[in-house]
Amino acid sequence: MGYPAGVDLAIVWYIIAGILILIGLAGTVLPVLPGVPIMYAGMFLAAWAGHFARVGAATLILLAVLATISIALDFIAGALGAKRVGASPHAQWGAFFGAIVGILFGIPGLILGPFIGALVGQFMSGSGVSHSTRVGIATWIGLLFGTIAKLAISFTMLGIFVLMLVF
Repeated sequence: MGYPAGVDLAIVWYIIAGILILIGLAGTVLPVLPGVPIMYAGMFLAAWAGHFARVGAATLILLAVLATISIALDFIAGALGAKRVGASPHAQWGAFFGAIVGILFGIPGLILGPFIGALVGQFMSGSGVSHSTRVGIATWIGLLFGTIAKLAISFTMLGIFVLMLVF
């Protein structure tokens, strides 16, 4: 079975790559999607579709390093914020589950979910309301800074990728 006359398969690959990059950008703020890895996959696919002529191995390695740093920051940021004020493992798990449940409630859920999850988790571990609230706020601030860092790295990756395509 062939492709319709005039359809260049490379164009199909570029379209798929572009969709992956856009989904990856959305995933930098949606905790359910592994945004940066999806974005990197799209960039790799585009480089492959172009036979690595414009985006070569050195650029792909640089983009992979940036993606790896972003993934590490994602795991570390919220934990550092929570740990700084003495969060329990319950609070950390609570923040994780709060983020997932928060997705169901749109933007307000994404903002409040990790905070509420960390607060409830810390409270369930035996802390008082005041300390649990501090843990919730610290966890949320850590996640916020992690998301800002992921966005910055994502746009840096995108900028590098586009520059290599243009020049």
